[in-house]
Amino acid sequence: MAAQNRIIQDYRYYLRMERKLSPNTVAAYSRDVSEMLAALELEPRAVRTDDIERYLASRARGDSGSSPGMTPGTPPLGKRSQARLLSSLRSFFDWLILEGERPDNPCDRIDAPKLGRYLPDVLSVGEVSAILESVAGSDWRALRDRAILEILYGCGLRVSEACGLLISHVYLQEGFLRVVGKGDKERLVPLGEMAADAFRRYLEARPQAAEPAFDDVAFLNKNGRPLSRVAVFNLVKQQALAAGVNKEISPHTFRHSFATHLIENGADLRVVQEMLGHESILSTEIYTHIDTATWQRSILEHHPRRKA
Repeated sequence: MAAQNRIIQDYRYYLRMERKLSPNTVAAYSRDVSEMLAALELEPRAVRTDDIERYLASRARGDSGSSPGMTPGTPPLGKRSQARLLSSLRSFFDWLILEGERPDNPCDRIDAPKLGRYLPDVLSVGEVSAILESVAGSDWRALRDRAILEILYGCGLRVSEACGLLISHVYLQEGFLRVVGKGDKERLVPLGEMAADAFRRYLEARPQAAEPAFDDVAFLNKNGRPLSRVAVFNLVKQQALAAGVNKEISPHTFRHSFATHLIENGADLRVVQEMLGHESILSTEIYTHIDTATWQRSILEHHPRRKA
């Protein structure tokens, strides 16, 4: 067990320092590997392809299957989660090869489940406005909540980016944010008037930070510490309920909606890619498939074979 813990710690260090992955990704990959090794009860060098296949099948079923160590009643994994799990395990065994701990990757002969085109849930402009307007009150918490929601939607931030936002990275006069995204990559994001106004009013009422280390953190909780991602998730669900929006939404829904509304209004795909911090334009392209009526109408109106 001690040897296995040391391997996991070394793997975490590799993910964090060499691959520059985010803390959340490092934690997820490490957890996946730890659970796999505990379930198979094998040393990493001894794991074979059929062991991985058996483990993945048991996770897909959501039961203990034939893998010792699996907890009965574990929720079954959907295809997307199965693909992510396989990616985690493949990364781990690739690292073992780099370290000279084994000659092959037992995941190489396993095909990831086929995934359909994922279309994220999107709010209408009216639904976004209703959620934003549902924040009642003028105390510092209400002002904070309104500012968070305005920035999540108006700047298309990930929830981790909003929670990690620094006051010194908000340029109200110039009208932009400096955002630290995945892999510690920085980007500049335009700050609209409504989001800027909400943030300015929050700053005027913002409580004192609990420690000097948090003085520059934008969004604080009641204890003067950085607001957590869970708190923002709860805020979004609470305000959606208050606004009468009966959709299963999360902070990421604001990001999806923001991108969709930009593209529907004619924004250039490359500009949206830069603003969202997508490494590949393929990630941004998903938003062009959400409102087919918009681009279908545009194409038909300009089609060379349209009727006069």
